[in-house]
Amino acid sequence: MTDGAETYDPILEGRGASDYERYLRTDELLALQKEPAEMAHRDELLFQVVHQSSELWLKLAGFELEEATAATTQGRITDAVRCLRRANLAVAYVTDQLEMLDLMSPWEYHPVRLALGHGSGFDSPGWNHMREVMTSLGRAFETAVADRGLDLVDLYRRGRVHDDLYQLAEQLSELDGRVAVWRYRHLVTVHRAIGGGAVGTQGTPVEQLERLIHHRAFPRLWQVRDELTRLADEGGVDDAG
Repeated sequence: MTDGAETYDPILEGRGASDYERYLRTDELLALQKEPAEMAHRDELLFQVVHQSSELWLKLAGFELEEATAATTQGRITDAVRCLRRANLAVAYVTDQLEMLDLMSPWEYHPVRLALGHGSGFDSPGWNHMREVMTSLGRAFETAVADRGLDLVDLYRRGRVHDDLYQLAEQLSELDGRVAVWRYRHLVTVHRAIGGGAVGTQGTPVEQLERLIHHRAFPRLWQVRDELTRLADEGGVDDAG
């Protein structure tokens, strides 16, 4: 303190002129992209920023899904729902960022594509981790439903009684839906960049991406809708909740 005035010099360890830079490690973060002299095309910065920031959001989503899995296993269903809401929003942000890639010229994308080598979205650590954790979370959810002496039809018909589990089921459905929306949105971006009949950087036809659109991580949560509709059509509608 000098002449009665406070000073705000950095107090955290690390590099950077301020605690903001040191805490966020901006020196390292902003050095992760190619310098202009290294770029095969100026749009490499756009491409790297979109994908690197996507990996950060997916890291957060995977972390929240791990927390949701642990909470579900321990019976802390409300906590699991909160974590899933965060994960769902992170996936939405990853999807929204694809708009930036659509601003790349299809012709000018090819120098960037060549610079990728064999790099492919199939190698994304974030998405691969998400798929693994979603499998574990799905098993934890099924166990939690069974522990209540319910099946999914019972849960949806008595949702008001088991509101915590119902909300968890709906957040899982939301997650599955958001991932499906990302897959479709990503496919549109790929079509705009290289076309629908092209082959990807790892020899994967674009058609394979089209087939993945129909994949669901939690298929029973979608099948139960058919069962509920059939029951309703047979006259089984009641105020079971």
